[in-house]
Amino acid sequence: MNRAHRFFPGLASAAGCAALTAVGTLAMLSTPEALAEGAFGQLYASRPPAGSSFVRVINPGTAPLRVKIASGPEQTLKGDVVASSYAIVKGQTEFVVTINGKASAPLTVAPDSFTSLMPSSPTNATQLKVLDDSAGAPQDALKAGLRFYNLSADCNEGAVGIAPAGTPLFSPVAYGATTARAINPVKARLVGRCAQVDTATLELPALQPGEHFSLFLMGSASQPVLRGQRSSTDGYKP
Repeated sequence: MNRAHRFFPGLASAAGCAALTAVGTLAMLSTPEALAEGAFGQLYASRPPAGSSFVRVINPGTAPLRVKIASGPEQTLKGDVVASSYAIVKGQTEFVVTINGKASAPLTVAPDSFTSLMPSSPTNATQLKVLDDSAGAPQDALKAGLRFYNLSADCNEGAVGIAPAGTPLFSPVAYGATTARAINPVKARLVGRCAQVDTATLELPALQPGEHFSLFLMGSASQPVLRGQRSSTDGYKP
């Protein structure tokens, strides 16, 4: 991450025009099957049966979390690793999430859905807020998908723009909310914002068609931090 940049939506510079062009490539999300597959290289991998769902945990805080979803592998979420991989579960069938050795209450999700679970209590990590990652997901498998989460607890206006002009990429969303869009696979520098305070820039890596990338606004309203991570799904074992 580099220097902080501020949003200037009306700036008519060459950089601003380039940013507007980049925004113009964005459209709206992807089916569960496309998200599970990711890049074209995974098209021939074994696919989970119809009705399967995909669940992950995201860590909104700074303390490490050890997470295990259903029978999936245990993963540690800390630093730049904000989200676990998506575990494959059976829709409308109970499963539990184990965080730091403590099991959650039984959970169910809709068939053929994607869900992120976020600890919502500072004293009980297994008290989980459900975020619907299927909502607004991109439908074009030839594009890459971006999903933005506002995980900054005291920030009610979390947004993301394209640096250096700050051209809006994601309009402000409230804490604990998520939104998504599709983009042509291009590289870009992004900047997060909470109200009038910008983050340092984040380099968006070159993404493949069908690949999905998550953006997380973290930290505090006065010192927000933008982190990014490629989304992944656990391999399906028939």
